[in-house]
Amino acid sequence: MQVCRRASPRSEAPVALTIGNFDGVHLGHQAMLVRLKQAANQLNIAACVMTFELHPREFLAPQQAPTRLTSLREKLELLAESGIDRVYVYRFSHDFAKIDAESFITHILQQELAVRWLLVGEDFRFGAQRAGNVEMLKTFSQRSGSFEVEIMPNFSVNGLRVSSTAIRQALACGNLDLAKQLLGRPYSISGRVVNGDKLGKQIGFPTANIQLKHNRPPLMGIFVVEISSEANSPFSATMRGVASLGIRPTTHAKSEPILEVHLFDFHKEIYGYHLRVHFLHKLRDEEKYPDLVTLTRQIARDVEDAKDYFLTQENLVSQ
Repeated sequence: MQVCRRASPRSEAPVALTIGNFDGVHLGHQAMLVRLKQAANQLNIAACVMTFELHPREFLAPQQAPTRLTSLREKLELLAESGIDRVYVYRFSHDFAKIDAESFITHILQQELAVRWLLVGEDFRFGAQRAGNVEMLKTFSQRSGSFEVEIMPNFSVNGLRVSSTAIRQALACGNLDLAKQLLGRPYSISGRVVNGDKLGKQIGFPTANIQLKHNRPPLMGIFVVEISSEANSPFSATMRGVASLGIRPTTHAKSEPILEVHLFDFHKEIYGYHLRVHFLHKLRDEEKYPDLVTLTRQIARDVEDAKDYFLTQENLVSQ
């Protein structure tokens, strides 16, 4: 998949395009990508996505912006797995926010990207002050004939509309099963293993500290996890473990959220490797304990509870 930081002054070939933040690349997004690829194949043109960095709400109202489900890297990885040909990453800035709706169509969609076929959601808005909408796109398309517009209806699972907001709410409540239903896969966070304070090793439970790209993760607590990795890592198979995602109140008075993973029966050095942590089940919320001895005992219980979870799942599969 090709990643472009905005387009060239003039695209050399027409494209099929969809536009959005694609935070989480959930089942609704995936349905859009499938339809996009179908149209692109029929027209024999590239299937392309336009997305933004920062998220517009992070730029315009950072205090009210939602937590991110995926970093830019994670989003691009998921889009690549979906078989998209090209992603245009537009930097959301003061200048970009000032582009009026008509200029967005004529200068960006027509001139920069040479869009021939466009797919957007029912509630798609664009341009300065969000003045543009799907009716404006359809009217322009009919008048100019330069590109075709298709509107993607909302996507639902068991009567619930799939959205990034619904997934954030499920994760915040610890409902990982619902998040999985809406995403089509377990929720995950990926990042590089970085140096920590080695406290886990000192108390008998060494951890891999995963670098977080944002300090407002959509979920917090202690979790049963599976870990996958890059092809060149010290392990090729999926590993199991227990993870803590939070501020470590027992050992740190003030702290940014940290993702720490204890891998079962694993003792190799993996600093610098990129890991993906798949969250399967929430064990409990974070707690502050009176001392390290009490904390260590609780971690031991968490490890046993996580192993019991995997054993129960295996027994269910074998029945």
